[in-house]
Amino acid sequence: MEWDYAIGMVAAALAVGVGAGLALARIRRPGGEARTGGPEGSADIEPDDDRPGGKHGLKGLGRKSLDSLRVGVVVLDADDHPVLVNPAARAMGLLRSGGAPGTIAAHPILRTLAGQVRRTGVRREVELDLPRGRAGGGHAPLGLHLRAVALNATHVAVEAADVTESHRLARVRRDFVANVSHELKTPIGALQLLAEALLDATQLPEAEMETQSEDLLAARRFAERIHHESARMGRLVNELLELTRLQGAEPLPNPEPVSLDWVIAEVIDRTRTTSSAKSIEIAYEGPKGSMVYGSDSQIATAVTNLVENAIAYSGEDTKVSLTMRHTDDWIEIDVTDQGIGIAPHDVERVFERFYRADQARSRSTGGTGLGLAIVKHIATNHGGRVDVTSSLGDGSTFTLRLPARPPESPSSSPTAIEIESGVTGR
Repeated sequence: MEWDYAIGMVAAALAVGVGAGLALARIRRPGGEARTGGPEGSADIEPDDDRPGGKHGLKGLGRKSLDSLRVGVVVLDADDHPVLVNPAARAMGLLRSGGAPGTIAAHPILRTLAGQVRRTGVRREVELDLPRGRAGGGHAPLGLHLRAVALNATHVAVEAADVTESHRLARVRRDFVANVSHELKTPIGALQLLAEALLDATQLPEAEMETQSEDLLAARRFAERIHHESARMGRLVNELLELTRLQGAEPLPNPEPVSLDWVIAEVIDRTRTTSSAKSIEIAYEGPKGSMVYGSDSQIATAVTNLVENAIAYSGEDTKVSLTMRHTDDWIEIDVTDQGIGIAPHDVERVFERFYRADQARSRSTGGTGLGLAIVKHIATNHGGRVDVTSSLGDGSTFTLRLPARPPESPSSSPTAIEIESGVTGR
């Protein structure tokens, strides 16, 4: 709520400031010349040169509103020179010394965002960690949420919110999950080995089963249950580690061309055992030679999770279909099953972590509730999305959409580490 309020205040302050600047620009000097302050279009925003009210006396509600905000605001002109800066932006270190003595310049990240906004015509939002000091120093980096918006054809306003604490908490949470999950792998593996040893020790020919004591039969049932639950816990730990990596604990690999022919073959091979156990046919239909850009292992994991989910919720002697569609910008992979379907009130929540539409079915199949969440994060990290259409009793269709073109070359950011970025419409 504080961020929304701050954004509203920034918008109101900018509107008042721009209006005041335009009004002042229309005031003519005694000699009759208009007080434009420079070339055409450069006087829409009044400069901020550290003197009270600015060079032309810009004061009042607009200036005071900007100065009172904890959100930093920098307005850049067509040459990326800062023409309006509030104290919060200065405190965040968004200004640098200019080329000439006594001049200032905007941080390279701000100039990059402003250039992207002018080229694309849409606003740009990015969250990043900004090192403090020239060499980073020993201080924790400053977490910033930057939002660049075009004010007109030349001027761009950049808002900066301090999100250092939320970044720190996110890192602590990811590190905790990763460390705990890693430490759990050893005892879980030991439990699985002990359970397998108990199963081998209680393995008897069927002819002798009826003559054995009830204690021995109970021990075997317990050993089977221990083995099943330890295997399920092992899958949960592995998926928690995978989800932690996808959420930013480890940097994403550089996008590379990925052959979808290889992905489909890999998915069919990975799911061959589970599909054969239920006599489920996996059929593929689509063009050959299609390519996407990203991580081959992550894309294969996403499609595998969708197919395994379809198998888990389908009955025996049914069919799971993989269909690929290719357009100029997108490649869509449909995974369709003939299973139990999803109720309308569950469709919007199936991609949440640990959410399972059918709790009883998930327990019997050993599901963790993380498979679809992993698919969603992989799709988002690749600039795509995943959707589902379903109805009870008629099966479900999950659609994974991935970009068919290589991503744009990353923007130069010599002094910042980008964590998450996104582009939204006006």
